[in-house]
Amino acid sequence: MDMINEVELLTISQVADITGLSVHTLRYYERVGLIHAIDRADNTHRRYSRDDIGWIEFLMKLRATGMTITDMQTYAELQRGGDATLPERVEMLKQLQRDVETHIAELNAHLGLIRYKIEFYGGIIAEQGVNKS
Repeated sequence: MDMINEVELLTISQVADITGLSVHTLRYYERVGLIHAIDRADNTHRRYSRDDIGWIEFLMKLRATGMTITDMQTYAELQRGGDATLPERVEMLKQLQRDVETHIAELNAHLGLIRYKIEFYGGIIAEQGVNKS
């Protein structure tokens, strides 16, 4: 391995610091197939590339949207299948988009109720001259 590549490769601890995931979670993601088998140094320690970090960050976004680990595994498997799997990946992402948009609409409805209550209670406080503190 040349010097430039060695500098660009990161340890699991460094990747944990960058992503905010624990070392345990990174190992779990690799074990269940969300992350491909990570290259290893001569001492058998994992060495992550910038591309690996990009993939991990994408997985974190999928997870944050509510995608299940099982669906993430399916997506990861499809991704490893290359361009031939693009239609299936796009369909998965379109379904996720619909799910997220539905969730956002629900949250906006909840937020509307909270705003209403704040305004309603604020009116009562103003009428009664109730101390805000």
